[in-house]
Amino acid sequence: MVFSSLTFWFIYLPVVLLCYYIVPLKARNWVLFFVSLAFYGWGEPMYILLMLFTILINYGAGMIINKVYSRPAKRAWLIISVVLNLSFLVFFKYSGMIVSTLNLLPFVNIAFEVPALPIGISFYTFQAMSYTIDVYRKECSVQKNPMLLGTYVTLFPQLIAGPIVRYTDVETQLTARTHSLEKFKSGVVLFLCGMGKKVLLANQFALMFRNLSGVSENLGFVSGWAGLLALSLQIYFDFSGYSDMARGLGRMIGFEFMENFNYPYISRSITDFWRRWHISLSTWFRDYVYIPLGGNRLGFPRQILNLFVVWFLTGLWHGAAYNFVLWGLYFFLILVMEKLFLLKFLEKLPKAMRHIYAILLIMIGWAIFSFDTLEGLSTMFSSLFGFGGMGASEAQLSVILSYAPVCVVGCILSAPVAKLAAGKIRNLKLAWVIESVFCIAIMLLCTASLVSESYNPFIYFRF
Repeated sequence: MVFSSLTFWFIYLPVVLLCYYIVPLKARNWVLFFVSLAFYGWGEPMYILLMLFTILINYGAGMIINKVYSRPAKRAWLIISVVLNLSFLVFFKYSGMIVSTLNLLPFVNIAFEVPALPIGISFYTFQAMSYTIDVYRKECSVQKNPMLLGTYVTLFPQLIAGPIVRYTDVETQLTARTHSLEKFKSGVVLFLCGMGKKVLLANQFALMFRNLSGVSENLGFVSGWAGLLALSLQIYFDFSGYSDMARGLGRMIGFEFMENFNYPYISRSITDFWRRWHISLSTWFRDYVYIPLGGNRLGFPRQILNLFVVWFLTGLWHGAAYNFVLWGLYFFLILVMEKLFLLKFLEKLPKAMRHIYAILLIMIGWAIFSFDTLEGLSTMFSSLFGFGGMGASEAQLSVILSYAPVCVVGCILSAPVAKLAAGKIRNLKLAWVIESVFCIAIMLLCTASLVSESYNPFIYFRF
């Protein structure tokens, strides 16, 4: 089940909110636990067992780590839990990639049926591991109630596509969160903003790119960059839209989740971009991989090695394909160059030039991210550098012009223009009227779009 579906809007969410608010406060976590399992099991009922097993492993590991006194014993149980968590992730997500790589070797021919990928396994595995690691580090108290830990791991707003919520961020909220009409209302507004990003913008950019590729196999320079612009906007509005919906749903039930995107396309360097993009993932790798490896404390050569490990894993986390690994290493190289000399050079350039530099490199990164075959990637790069011709066919030009208005809107909304406007509107006497009209308009437009269109996938569901 996806948030941007009529089933979720008009059946699941009303039932969940009704059940949540009619039961006593002490029973609300039980409601969340079971409705979250139902949400996950809507498409993959068998994989509920895998998620429950993940919860039990980390619950048991946390209890044992808290109980034993020996530091080596604590570390041993932490290692066991991490290995078990990662073994599930590797089997379901990476076994096919591993076997296909081994089959490239001479005289190797392993017959293997790739298992179906459990939705959201990368997200809930990282969340569960963060709990056990933080118990080991004594950064949070052990959770003795398995249902509360289960509620944390399965919480449906952020279960299948983030943000990656750490246990330390919601430890108190699990038992003492606040509910208010104002908080609920802000959650509804944030949810609808995210829905608008996904349905009214991301889906349109996806169709633009698909239509550009569909009218001709070969993209020229103009059509190639237009397609890459559409792809870049689609990825941003798709994922940030989901994150906004998740945060909005969280507020409706009393939770406050971290902001996952901070207008990454206004960045003037790749270093700045990764402080703004998928913040929950980048900070997870920083705190649980980069710093434990030594961070920047052991000299520059070791820092480079640590960065390599982090970006190799970041790429691999996004998918079991070599283009994702290449994508991670692409940003690793740029970030190393920025650390060595590029940032100092960029500081001497006008802000507009620095912004163009960052956007071009980000867009090229999305090309690597999106094409999982060498043929597709080489064709895309041929068009970007003019080897497929400089212009666009008449059919491609027609597609570009028809989607130009929504591209302009997307570029504007990629900057904090709407946020600034909303801040000024809130100071007006009739702010509630404007906000109500906006929400109703977004809901009606999204409903009409969902009824008339069938194209509605979330990109990050496959991770």
